Amino acid sequence: MKFTTKSPAQTEAVGAALGRIVPPGTVIAYRGGLGAGKTAFTRGLARGLGCTETVTSPTYTIVNEYISGRLPLFHFDMYRLASADDLFDIGWEDYLDRGGVCAVEWSENVAEAMEQAVVVTIRRLDEDSRCITLEGGDFLENLSL
Repeated sequence: MKFTTKSPAQTEAVGAALGRIVPPGTVIAYRGGLGAGKTAFTRGLARGLGCTETVTSPTYTIVNEYISGRLPLFHFDMYRLASADDLFDIGWEDYLDRGGVCAVEWSENVAEAMEQAVVVTIRRLDEDSRCITLEGGDFLENLSL
């Protein structure tokens, strides 16, 4: 499934649409470079889940938790992790067991742990425009903007 967005608000809208249908226990593996729009997409995802907290990048904290929605959202940044072993050291399995949604930026760094993930690839086309591709997960057929 592919979308082209022309603003951060439109990128958030795609994330919100996903948040409205994502089932418990879903892992979302983001792919995209710096400034691609991963955190904007996550703001929308959180909104779609009904989270009321302010969503920020977890760059320095590794994981931010948003628990006010219909499902908890755990927003990870794996930029500073060297391998999936590091991910398990920070309690990855505990997050999976909580039945929320795990959104993982820089998922490439922990690819071994992302085998069953829904993959969201965000590619920057220009300053404001993005190409967003969603792959995996049967529930995506119910996605509508």
